[in-house]
This record gives sequence, C-alpha cells and structure tokens, in this order.
Amino acid sequence: MSDEQNHRVRTLWLSGVLHGFTHLYQMALIPLYLLIQKDLKLAGVEQATLLVTVMGIAYFVPSYPMGVLADRVSRKKLLAVGLAINGLGFIGLGWAPNYPYALLSVALAGFGGSFYHPAATALVARLYPAKTGKALGLTAIGASVGFFVSPIYTGWRAEMSGSWRAPVVELGVLGCIFAGVFYWLAQEERGPAPGVKRVTKEKLFPTASLWFFFLAAAVAFSLRDFAGSGMGSLGSLFLQTARGFNPRTTGLVISGIFLASAVSNPLFGHLSDGGRIRWAVMLLLGAVAMIVLFPHVPKGWMFPVLMAYGFFFMASYPVIEAAIMESVPDAVRGRVFGLFITAGGLFGNLAHWAMGVVVKKMGLNAASPESYYPIYGGLALLVLLSLAGLPCLHAIRKREGLEGHVATEVLKPTIASPESISP
Repeated sequence: MSDEQNHRVRTLWLSGVLHGFTHLYQMALIPLYLLIQKDLKLAGVEQATLLVTVMGIAYFVPSYPMGVLADRVSRKKLLAVGLAINGLGFIGLGWAPNYPYALLSVALAGFGGSFYHPAATALVARLYPAKTGKALGLTAIGASVGFFVSPIYTGWRAEMSGSWRAPVVELGVLGCIFAGVFYWLAQEERGPAPGVKRVTKEKLFPTASLWFFFLAAAVAFSLRDFAGSGMGSLGSLFLQTARGFNPRTTGLVISGIFLASAVSNPLFGHLSDGGRIRWAVMLLLGAVAMIVLFPHVPKGWMFPVLMAYGFFFMASYPVIEAAIMESVPDAVRGRVFGLFITAGGLFGNLAHWAMGVVVKKMGLNAASPESYYPIYGGLALLVLLSLAGLPCLHAIRKREGLEGHVATEVLKPTIASPESISP
C-alpha cells in the first residue's frame, strides 16, 4: 500500500472514531432526563429534554459557516478543535450548579459538534470519489458505536455512581483526549497533483431551480430527522413512564437503535453506489414499518424491534449524504452540506423538546402504552413524507450535469486509487 493510500485509510478511520464521539454526546443525556429533572429541580421533564434540543440547535445553526471554513481551511484542524470544544462543553455540564449554566454548557458542546459534518463529509468524499457511499458508510460505523455505547454507558454509570454528572464529565474528558490524538495522527488533506485543475464554482447553485430543489430536499429530510430525534427521546420517556424501566435498562434498550447500524451503514452505503434512490426508498420504508410496530410489542421484543428500526433508518444517512456529495462539485461541498444539515437539524432537534411537552401534557395517561400509538404513527408519517426529497436530489445532479459520473476533482491514479477503500 502506497503512502498516499495509507494516508487515506488512516484519515478515514480516524474520522470514523471522531464521528463516534460527535454522536456519543448527542445520545448521552437521553436516559438521564428524569435524573436531571430531579437534581436540577426542574418544573417538568420538558426542561430536561430541552437540554438536548438546545445542544442540537447549537450544533446545526453554525453548520453553514463551518461549511464555508471547510471549503477554505484545514479540515483536519477544524475536526480536532471541534471535538475539544464539544468535550469541554460536557465537562462544564457535569459541573453545572444550576439550569441556566447547564443550558450554556450544552450550547457550547453543540457548537463544538458543528465542526464535524461539513468538514468530515467533504473530506471523505474527496478522498474516495468513486466509492463515496462505501467510505461514508465506513465512517458511519463510528457513529453507530457512539450512538450505541453512549446510552448504555450513561444509564449504567449514573445508576452505579448515584449521579447523572459522573458519566457526563467522564465522556467530556475522553473527547478532549481524543481531539489531541486525532490532531497528532491525522494528516492534512492532500491537494491536487501538480498540473491537475480543480473543478471550482463560485456560487452554491447557479440557478433558481437548483435552489428550489435543494431547499425542497432539505425540508423533506428534516422530517426524517425530526422523527429520528423523536424516536430517541420519546422512547426514553415511553420506556420509563409506560413500561417501568429504570435508566440503566432504558439506556440498554435505546441502544438497540444503533447496534445493527454498525453493519447496515457500510453495507447499504456500499450497495447504494449502484443506485442511491432505490436503496434509500427501501431503507426509509423499512424504518416506517418498525416505528409503527414498536409501541405495540411486549417488553421482550422492544430491543429487537428498535434494532430493526435502526438497521434501516440509520443506514439512510450515509446513502443520502453520498447522494448530496455526488450532486455538487467538490469546491462547494462543505457549504452545501453545512446548509443542508442546518435546515434539517434545526427542525429535527425540536423533537426532543416536543416529545417532552407531549408526554407532560398526557398527565396520568403517560403511564398507558396505548396513549403513545398516535404519536408513533405521526413519526412514521414524517419519515414517509421525507421520501419526497429523493427526486429533488436527482434533479439537482441532473441539472448540475453530474449525472453518470463522479462529481469531484480529477486526481491522478498514481496519487490515489479510488478502487482501494478497504484498509
């Protein structure tokens, strides 16, 4: 394996580990809602779920400026600095003396997380232009591990230590340490070979029709994101209030969403390199079926059903991210993806707070599983409606003139062989 291939493989896997930390923080508080409410003496559970919503908003609001930076400065440095800030925010949260301080801490953590996706997605797409879906699927293994481990660890550690604060501080410290490891081991992104002209474009989208299709796609997939966020927070409250689970068991069951995605992300990312839209449709329809089924099954089946849901739902992310990257030139990918996840993230992360409000309004009915049936049905409908975003992405690629070939700069085969993706 050449030095250049070693660089690509190492950067790919380091990005995957960093991806794990990024999403580990997003799930860490979900089993801890009721403990946080009690410790901080909050008026209702919706104030605890609001912490995750605020973190998500702070995560997605800066995504477009981060995308601009990702197109102009070192993506390696952006990724390392972002994780360090994310970790520091969690350390601050674990030491928070009151609710306002907790809100500021999660906002800082979310801001640090905003560095990751615009920089990492554009970086991976450039490193692997012919196998983008497979490469993004491999980095998504890190996200699956982070998503899976986080609720198990925080739920277990909180119960063992008697405080929700211990796991929060510990995860923050680990993130700061890995930020240094990433900066030390990852290499700067390689520039194009001498004499190779890079494809550039001044504007994100040169025509009004392209803007229309892009915004329509962003709105459509924000419905998917809302449903995905809702499944986590609603699931936590449903399991603890209607099924009587403790935080440790709740964290374990919720983690089922992400267990099988460690397989499905690279699998369907790879398969989608032969057809993005048909695989995305299959994955999202499978997720719809599992969302509807989940509240109806007995306790013993909840983990397998959530695992099946995550198998389908989580794999839709690398597939659709690859479709976005292939729809625009490399020179604008950071900005395009930053804008895309800003739209989806702002609406999607309202789900955490919204699920808290809905459960609070149930009152005593929150203890009845039947009360949750229409809510889960509504989440399933949102995923179904998100399918409208797929033809919009196809229209963008067709109008950009990128249909049928890789939308990236041309690199000499001796510099980087896109056929070799496995380490």
